Amino acid sequence: MRNYLNAPDEYPEAAIKHILETDRQEGDFKPTNPKDRAATTRLDISLFPDTAVAYGALGCTEGDYKYGGYNYRIAGILASVYYSAIRRHLSKWHNGEWADAKTGVPHLASAIASLGILIDAIEKGTMVDDRPPKTDLAGLLTRMESDVKRLQELFPNAPGRYTEEEHGSKD
Repeated sequence: MRNYLNAPDEYPEAAIKHILETDRQEGDFKPTNPKDRAATTRLDISLFPDTAVAYGALGCTEGDYKYGGYNYRIAGILASVYYSAIRRHLSKWHNGEWADAKTGVPHLASAIASLGILIDAIEKGTMVDDRPPKTDLAGLLTRMESDVKRLQELFPNAPGRYTEEEHGSKD
């Protein structure tokens, strides 16, 4: 059995994974730490990008200075307020505005911070659910797929989409 814990930096990660998988398949694998086996059923938090965590933290830092950190855990939140804020920030970003003009905080940072607060309030039970009555949105979207298919068939040589990168704005 090989010892991979002290593998030199020049080993590419993919090669190490391949060797480990080969050893497992050949029955020549013994974890060096008994916690390794237990850890395989735990949520792998390393999968969520640290860059997104940093953006969310910046958005929460703005909220900390403006409202006081974790105020939402005490006061609770309205679902509609956070849903609207998330959509506004994403729409501004999608429309080409990188950051808030006053604070300089990127809209994606504010959106992910708002989403984090919404999730936290759901889990803590402090979200006031003021969403409108449900409608069958999933069914509507599924039904509209046939409309999209028909449009694709009607316009098989449709031009590509216009983008800021390729065409720029005309204002």
